[in-house]
Amino acid sequence: MRFQLQKIVLWPRSNDRPPRIVEFQPDSVNVISGASRTGKSAIIPLIDYCLGAERCAIPVETIRNACGWFGIVVSTSQGQKLFARREPGDQKSTGDMFLLEGQSIEIPARISAKNGNADGVKAQLDELAGLSRLDFDFEQSGSGFKGRPSFGDLKAFMFQPQNVVANPDVLFFKADTYEHREKLKTIFPYVLRAITPEILAARHELEVVNRQLARKERELENLRNVSERWQAEMRAWAVQAREFGLISTAIPANASREELFELLKDAATRVEPAIPDSAGVEEAMTELVSLQREEGRTDTQLRQLRRRLAEMNKLKENAANVQDALAVQRDRLGIAEWLHSMQTEHVCPLCESVVGGESSAISELLTALADVQGDLQRVSASPASFDRELLRVKAEFDLNLEKLNGIAIRKNEVERRTSAGRDAQYRASEISRFLGRLDRALEMQGALSDGGALTEEVQNLRQRQKELSRIVGQAGIESRTRRALDRVSNFAGRLLPGLDAERPDDPIELSLTDLTIKVKSSKRDDYLWEVGSGANWLSYHVAVSLALQQFFLSDPPSPVPGILVYDQPSQVYFPRRLADPKSNEDDPTLRDENIEAVRKVFSTLAIATQAAKGDLQVLVLDHAGLDVWSGIPGVHLVEEWRDGKKLVPMEWLI
Repeated sequence: MRFQLQKIVLWPRSNDRPPRIVEFQPDSVNVISGASRTGKSAIIPLIDYCLGAERCAIPVETIRNACGWFGIVVSTSQGQKLFARREPGDQKSTGDMFLLEGQSIEIPARISAKNGNADGVKAQLDELAGLSRLDFDFEQSGSGFKGRPSFGDLKAFMFQPQNVVANPDVLFFKADTYEHREKLKTIFPYVLRAITPEILAARHELEVVNRQLARKERELENLRNVSERWQAEMRAWAVQAREFGLISTAIPANASREELFELLKDAATRVEPAIPDSAGVEEAMTELVSLQREEGRTDTQLRQLRRRLAEMNKLKENAANVQDALAVQRDRLGIAEWLHSMQTEHVCPLCESVVGGESSAISELLTALADVQGDLQRVSASPASFDRELLRVKAEFDLNLEKLNGIAIRKNEVERRTSAGRDAQYRASEISRFLGRLDRALEMQGALSDGGALTEEVQNLRQRQKELSRIVGQAGIESRTRRALDRVSNFAGRLLPGLDAERPDDPIELSLTDLTIKVKSSKRDDYLWEVGSGANWLSYHVAVSLALQQFFLSDPPSPVPGILVYDQPSQVYFPRRLADPKSNEDDPTLRDENIEAVRKVFSTLAIATQAAKGDLQVLVLDHAGLDVWSGIPGVHLVEEWRDGKKLVPMEWLI
């Protein structure tokens, strides 16, 4: 994959200053040399962050306090692309990004607002690398160890940071974490082209075919089980068809399966099956329905009359109760008349006193008596219309009751007369159900025959399953993976003699199970962590990372970008002394040996880059200066960060 770094860009938080730009040469070994704490080790996290890393690993304080945006310009097969990302502040990261694309990118003086996000950049990088959108595992959904490959997974082959470049336990970028380690094991066969996008597509299709085939086979097995029972009952079916008049000839006692099958086929395809005439039954049913409707209407009227008659009787009963109550009141007030007759003057026979004169109380009693007598007369005089209405309602109730009884008699008669018709109708319905079951049974037999649709579908699915199984066969993947690893080992074996390894002639083997290398000898195989000295660890890291890039470039297209970044490869020799070229060296022999070992590293990088013919770019971030690697063809000094010059300009910190 054509993907080389052209520029690193830093935009200051203050808008009155121009951006800081570091330019690189394509197809070369680009070296940034400098002292400690100048920002060299921030380059890999900066590139990683601009390529959509989940978190910002750019060192805090000086660099992040001074910068508002970080960016890189890369050259691709589609032209130049600027990926800039905002400094996240107190967050672990931010999705705010700024993108520019074109044949030639002009760096903006400042970035005022985002025009994209990290997810969009990652999707664009996935597409640029030509990565499959399918997961390695059919059950996954884009995440997890078996999720689809992503551009972020490919960074394992791009970066060798300071804590990895000579690490005996970790061979690849971020492989010290379980999540990245397991995902790297998953994608390794993919980047080695043992698993291709076509194989992933076939693997997903195979999962679908397997599920469809299992379902269809279950359906076919169920049909066969039913068919076996049906064959055992075939003669019983034929006898029943004969009973219904669907078979006109006698059934031979020794009829074969084929003969019975043909008889049943004829029975199922009769144009005029022997179904009894139901015209009479239909007429009786029509009359019965009419009677049921009339019965319903009459019953409704009868309930209404019953309710009205009850209400009228209740009213009459209430009137009699009122009349009795008024009669009692009248009798009690009758004494008022006697008292009134005694109002003339006379001598009391007991006390011989004179009694007489008008009394207002007696007048009030006489008035009340008159009112009660009036009410009693009105209640007693029940209107004739009420009695007539009561008689009419009683007569109508009796009429409807007789009508309802007559309807019941007619219904019983119709039901009695149509019992034979109902039997005939039931028989016709039974024949229809029998024909339906017979049609379904014959259809099953057709599906189970050699030319049946379901059988043919199962055969086609099995054939497709075999074809896909050959494509995705694990044996084939393992074989291709072994051949690819052998090629990587051969590439690394050619590079090791040019490095400072103690056993340059011993073949090595890249182990995907442990994500490390084994150094093989006639006695035993030694893992990387079992091979002592930092010089050996560095040599194997450089050889394997370059060998993988040579493999990726040997049979393009490969999704892995053609770029390698090494941070502090010389640290295993003399990290302190090379940091200060003016320091005095007490042991010139030792100094010469170390410098020669470092020159071997730079020479090997340059040879591999030149052999790639423009498809590989290498960045080295190191203490070593020109006095160590000068004169090596293909090695280009980008900048030297010493005497106050750093990644972040000093004036940004004021």
